Amino acid sequence: MYGLKERAMQDSLRRFKADIFQALAHPTRLAIIENLEQGELSAGELQEKLSVEQANLSQHLAVLRTKQLVVNRKAGNQVFYSVRDPIILKVLALMRRYFYTHLQEAMELLGEMAPQGESESEVNS
Repeated sequence: MYGLKERAMQDSLRRFKADIFQALAHPTRLAIIENLEQGELSAGELQEKLSVEQANLSQHLAVLRTKQLVVNRKAGNQVFYSVRDPIILKVLALMRRYFYTHLQEAMELLGEMAPQGESESEVNS
């Protein structure tokens, strides 16, 4: 049984995790983090890679900065972004593994569910 202090700490930790996952809960923000995996990029480079409007990119970067998932530095008139802590990249790599593991399981299950005697082309048509 948790004491009051431990329960409060667990609640705070859960809120922290939920906030991080909420910040990552948009495909564009995930794409930003994934593009920063190899190192820092300017806002212009991110905009070009993601093919998004500058205002839209700025909003997503603001969310990631607020949750301290990315940091920025200014050099002249450019702003460069990088991942604050590489641990978040490991979290995303684990999620990729989780996805592919369960995707494979779902595909195997679908294969088992296909009616016997039908070819794959008949099933896909």
